[in-house]
Amino acid sequence: MLTTESSFSPSAGSTQDPLRLPVAGLTPMTTLDYPGHLACVIFLQGCPLRCGYCHNPGMLASRRGELGEWAEIEAFLRKRRGLLEGVVFSGGEPTLHAELPTAVERAKALGFKVGLHTAGVYPRRLRALLPWLDWVGLDVKGLTDDIDRIVGRRGMAPPHEHSLALLLNSGIAFECRTTVHWRDFDLERLRRLALDLAERGATHYAIQLARTGQCLDARYAAPVPGAPTTSEVEALVSELRPNFQRLTLRQ
Repeated sequence: MLTTESSFSPSAGSTQDPLRLPVAGLTPMTTLDYPGHLACVIFLQGCPLRCGYCHNPGMLASRRGELGEWAEIEAFLRKRRGLLEGVVFSGGEPTLHAELPTAVERAKALGFKVGLHTAGVYPRRLRALLPWLDWVGLDVKGLTDDIDRIVGRRGMAPPHEHSLALLLNSGIAFECRTTVHWRDFDLERLRRLALDLAERGATHYAIQLARTGQCLDARYAAPVPGAPTTSEVEALVSELRPNFQRLTLRQ
C-alpha cells in the first residue's frame, strides 16, 4: 500500500538532532547522476512502487533508520568538502522519508549543491523541498495510461503529473528520465512519451535502457521477442533529439 502523503519542511528539526534515515548505499563519486557535476549519491531504503524491471529490489522494503547511519554519511561529506560539488539523494524513493528535508538542509549547510532522484509520487513533499534543491532527476515511468501498469500500483499518474508540473514551473534545473524495458514499451509508445514531454516544456530527457541482470520480476530478465534493435533505438533518438536541448541515450 502506498504511504499516505503528508507535508514536511526542511526547517523542521534542529541541525544538531540525530537523524534516523535508512541508508541503503553510497556511491562516493559520480559524474552521471548529477549531470555536469562531480557528486556522490546517497541511496535511501524504501520504495512504494514495484516496477518489474527494478534492478535494486533489496532497496524496496521500508525500515526505520538506525542511529549512526546518517552520522557516517555526514562524516563522509565533511571530508569531501572542496572535492565534491554535489550530493544526490536517491533510492528507493527518497521522498518517502520525513527526515529527508533535514538531511538536505545539512548537506546544503556543508556547501554542497543538492540533487534529488524521485518518481514524483509525493508531490506535496517535492514542493516543500524545491526551495532547497539545485537539480532534480524525475523518473517518468511511461504514458499516463501506462504508468499504473508499469509501476505495479494504482493511482500513480495524478501525483506524477502534479510533480512534473511543479518542476516545469519551478525554474529549477531538472531532467526527465525514462527507464525503458521492452515488456513495457515499444518504439511508438516511447516516441509518444518523448514528444509529450517536449510539448509540455521538458528540455532535458534521458532514455535509459533497463538492465536485465537482476529484476524484481523474473520475467523482465528474459529476452523480449521482437524487441527493437540497437540501431532502431538510436534512429529514434536521432529523430527525437531536435525536440530537446539535450536528449541522452544511456545503454
